[in-house]
Amino acid sequence: MRDPRFFVSRAVLLGVAALTASLAGCGGGRPIKYYHLTYPSNAPASRGTIDATLMVRPFEASHLYLDDKIVYGFSSPEMGTYEYQRWEESPAAMLENALVRGLRASGLFGGVYLLRAEANGQFLLSGHLYDFKEVEGDPMVARLSYEVRMRDRKSGTIVWNHFYAHDEPASEKTIGAFVQAMDKNVSRSVQEVQEGLVEYFRAYPPK
Repeated sequence: MRDPRFFVSRAVLLGVAALTASLAGCGGGRPIKYYHLTYPSNAPASRGTIDATLMVRPFEASHLYLDDKIVYGFSSPEMGTYEYQRWEESPAAMLENALVRGLRASGLFGGVYLLRAEANGQFLLSGHLYDFKEVEGDPMVARLSYEVRMRDRKSGTIVWNHFYAHDEPASEKTIGAFVQAMDKNVSRSVQEVQEGLVEYFRAYPPK
């Protein structure tokens, strides 16, 4: 004969499981919101005035910027991440895409590709992402800083490098305003990189 305590324990467990499922179904949990940047058209531009093919490889970054959670910080070294406010991709991936699509859309270069998509370019762009975060203050700012360098694959040497750092003020203290400020900051940085590359190639035309 089975111990009656077995049936009581089993009934309690089933009740707890049913209650948990019911609460999960009714509450649903807090929804996660995703945000993206504005990229130029991804359509390849016609062959540009600079006869150089640029390859952009994945940027190095802290593990915080290899995840999709939005990072926030303060004037102190303390940082954190939002659980329910996220990017559609990691900041490192978004920066790579912004560089590829921005440089390509300029129509100035013979070709611009992600390294994993095309491996025949002579010039390789790589770098390190240091900051891609919301910084609390008055005003709140979108802080972006990264280093980008270009290697000539024929000679194996770094022929150009650039450091970008800028705090773009947000119009108000909201996630939406921060995202708009970061979007503007990334576009500004791509323009700055583009101008630096054009200046280099005008001084040292590709052979």
